[in-house]
Amino acid sequence: MEDGVTLEAPAVQPEAIIQPEVAAPIATMMERPRRPHRQPVHHQDYKVNLDDEVDDNGDLVHFSFLADSELMRLADVIQHPKWQEAMNEELMAIEKNNAWQLTDLPKGHKAIDVKWLYKIKVKANGEIDRYKARLVAKGFEQREGYDYEEIISLVARIETVRLIIALAAQRKWKIHQMDVKSAFLNGPLDEEVYVKQSPGFIQSGKEEKVYILTKAFYGLKQTPRAWN
Repeated sequence: MEDGVTLEAPAVQPEAIIQPEVAAPIATMMERPRRPHRQPVHHQDYKVNLDDEVDDNGDLVHFSFLADSELMRLADVIQHPKWQEAMNEELMAIEKNNAWQLTDLPKGHKAIDVKWLYKIKVKANGEIDRYKARLVAKGFEQREGYDYEEIISLVARIETVRLIIALAAQRKWKIHQMDVKSAFLNGPLDEEVYVKQSPGFIQSGKEEKVYILTKAFYGLKQTPRAWN
């Protein structure tokens, strides 16, 4: 109070409250951008259902169509003409390369079992290119010191391929690509290895005989070294 006059203190304006900046959720910050997924060309002929799609009865809808697939059982393969042709082609390649000879199994030796592997090769547009059958040995049955010795093999590095392509582009060289069909069957085999006759193609009257390998065979541990 001054000279009978009451003075009022000026109202104090509260300082502006600074709201802390809300940090973005870690999950949002770390989330990677999603790429749009396109349906493969060879799937465009099929109807695809989502995992959460239900029918009129409230049941989940799950179904698929398999136009062609690799058959695993020999009994099913034998009845398929295209697979029969593929297996005959594989056996002809083995005979053409003189990769084995039918003989008796000597005492003290063990014949390695073999099996068929099947694969459908498709083109870029999804069409079937060919049916491929491969006869391979069960290399896990081999014994070191008996069926194989050295197995180390040199391999081609992708850096070498890139270097050659770069030199060819710089100097305008022509590049030719080739594929060696049944490549491993061209490698001479030093060890004395015996394998059983192929399932489905056992010669009548010679069921007890086995093959002695003269060339590298798919599935053997030393095959990459022999081919190299």
